[in-house]
Amino acid sequence: MAKRTGGKYQAIIEAAVRVIAQQGYHNAQVSKIAKEAGVADGTIYVYFENKDDVLISVFSEKMGQFIEAIRRKMEPLSSVKEKLHCLISMHFGNMAKNKDYAIVTQIELRQSNPVVQEGIGKTLKKYFDLIDELIEEGKKEGLFPEELDNRLARKMIFGTLDQVVTAWIMKGAKYDLTSSVDPVYELLLYGLTGQNSQERKSDDQNSTILS
Repeated sequence: MAKRTGGKYQAIIEAAVRVIAQQGYHNAQVSKIAKEAGVADGTIYVYFENKDDVLISVFSEKMGQFIEAIRRKMEPLSSVKEKLHCLISMHFGNMAKNKDYAIVTQIELRQSNPVVQEGIGKTLKKYFDLIDELIEEGKKEGLFPEELDNRLARKMIFGTLDQVVTAWIMKGAKYDLTSSVDPVYELLLYGLTGQNSQERKSDDQNSTILS
């Protein structure tokens, strides 16, 4: 099997996203993906074992790139609040820029078989690890309470982002997904800290005065 790099590999990945989004995973024949990518049918098997492998690779490539991008974006930020807002903004922005990819992740991956589910789980864990790190940092910063259940908090954060994107897709992506960034940020921060925006603002002002 050839190394998963190069123009043809990337063309197949992008073509798979379009074909699966438009026709559904079960109807997305390898020949259709090959035609969309502008390559021979046999070229698919130079890079991928089968169609399941294509779908797993689509998720691994796209999500892997997103995780790297968000880590770079969050690295210079000084507070957990800024990082949480960044996470939400980038998650929604990434999906809003690529509706086809959003359809694949929100609908088609959920209809895939256990082999695919296991494959994407390995990449998804890297995203969960990123969220877990954010939660731990929030505890050290004193923003989140020590007794906060990390696993439950992570499910709340990812589950909320995931559901908002799914609802957007089911509504035909007819509205601006990024308009949900600030409301979701406020909702999650209130759920994680127990404080509304006015209470947090007051605490921030008091901290500034004391410092």
